[in-house]
Amino acid sequence: MRVLISLILWVAAAAAQPYDLVIRNGHVIDGTGSPWYAADIGIRSGRIAAIGRLEGAPARRTLDARGMVVAPGFIDMLGQSEMSILVDPHLPSKIYQGITTEITGEGGSIAPLNGAIIDADRVTWEHYGLHPDWTDFRGYFARLRKQGMGINLASYVGATQVRRMVLGDDDRAPTPAELDRMKALVREAMQQGAIGVSTSLQYAPAPYAKTEELIALASEAAKFGGTYASHIRDEGNSIDAALDEAFRIGREAHIPVEIWHLKTSGKKNWGRMPEVIARIEAARRSGVDVAADTYAYTAAYNSFSAIVPPWAHDGGDRKLIERLKDPATRARIRKEMESPEGDWNNEWQQVTGPEGFIIGAVQNPKLMPIQGKTIAEIARLWKKDPIDTVFDILIQDEAFTGVGLFVMSEPDVALALQQPWVSICNDSQGTSPEGILGKEHPHPRAYGTFPHILRKYVREEHKLTLEDAIRKFSALPAERMRFADRGVLKQGMWADVVVFDPATIRDLATFENPNQLSEGMRFVLVNGVPVVEEGKMTNALPGRVLTH
Repeated sequence: MRVLISLILWVAAAAAQPYDLVIRNGHVIDGTGSPWYAADIGIRSGRIAAIGRLEGAPARRTLDARGMVVAPGFIDMLGQSEMSILVDPHLPSKIYQGITTEITGEGGSIAPLNGAIIDADRVTWEHYGLHPDWTDFRGYFARLRKQGMGINLASYVGATQVRRMVLGDDDRAPTPAELDRMKALVREAMQQGAIGVSTSLQYAPAPYAKTEELIALASEAAKFGGTYASHIRDEGNSIDAALDEAFRIGREAHIPVEIWHLKTSGKKNWGRMPEVIARIEAARRSGVDVAADTYAYTAAYNSFSAIVPPWAHDGGDRKLIERLKDPATRARIRKEMESPEGDWNNEWQQVTGPEGFIIGAVQNPKLMPIQGKTIAEIARLWKKDPIDTVFDILIQDEAFTGVGLFVMSEPDVALALQQPWVSICNDSQGTSPEGILGKEHPHPRAYGTFPHILRKYVREEHKLTLEDAIRKFSALPAERMRFADRGVLKQGMWADVVVFDPATIRDLATFENPNQLSEGMRFVLVNGVPVVEEGKMTNALPGRVLTH
């Protein structure tokens, strides 16, 4: 009886406390896919304390959401901000989209680190003015917590990263002892909070890894309840084999599989998305826990150095540059790029021509004038053959360059987006129109992915309902990542909340002018704290590291 009385008194005392913040008069779309309903939301100590009619409840602050949608904060299933969050922890390109949580670590994760990797990646560290002072996830997460961040962040440990820790950038298989060391690094990363193991199998040295190596690493993550996420080995001509590999890893490692940025890449493969969807659904019926995500644009964006065959990367970027400077090796690389045959993901063959490549970020100041230009335009400007233009850009930029490439068809993109097991990824680092980051020329998805979907596919084309889009932005990714206390508006959950007008929210970023913040987010709350208020950034840093 005393326990019951104490509980009643505790509940009564809690109810009498004022809310830190109440969002009033909104149309609540809770993230589950259910229709909207009218309610107020009371927030206390960073969590949702009540949902209902709260007009008489005491509150330190109130936000008026009349005529607005109130929804869970958006979860970016692949965000790439592990470095840029150290440059600008506010990440305005993310929060103005409504992103409150990001997952990162695509194959090459921010940890573990050693001196050899830091030296090999010197160009990137210098470009962002960063000096890594960590060697593992514990140290990296401590740095994030010390500086603060505008969003929540979680990370995979990359299979590429642990391979580089043990084998460097060499094209060879690990010995049994070396594989044991790699497995130990995965275990250590999972113990320190990584959410799973990831691969990015297009980018050297990742293609050098055999499937058995990946199963061994994924099996270690599975012991801790982690996920296997993959930029699969081929998204074009050999996508069937690449999907089969992902399914096999999930089946044999007993681990959930997330296929990043699902696509059918290259003009030869346009129209194949129904086939890809059928293969994934067949794998699901067979018991493989596999799902995917998309950014819903027809152009991809990646490292320009991936345009040359994987063997040319053996030993790392410095060896690649040496090969591009050697006339005989350069001629061999050209011959393989120009051939429609071959067992590698040949991007030169996937676009309609050199006008299908747009130069994004560069680190060499002398190359700044070519940002935003196509290879066709640069070739004319430099009076060079297009492939020689590609090689010379890579040499001058020390293989740093990023590139946009138009490799997808709109019907395939839309069909992938509509699948119930497909969530959303930004697949771009958080950025800003200001400072070092603002000098780059990113894919417009960096600033626009989530509002782009709300504008184009919900409001204009009616290919998704608003409730289904919000589910793809919130509850679905939270379920995939096992975030039990985020992704849905429900009492007791962390108060990651967005408030916006569905009739006006829009993306502004274009391929010609990408550094433009999206419009329409009235309020964005991270752990109950506004990071966007009345459409303006507050400079608060309430984000948390989300660990396994």
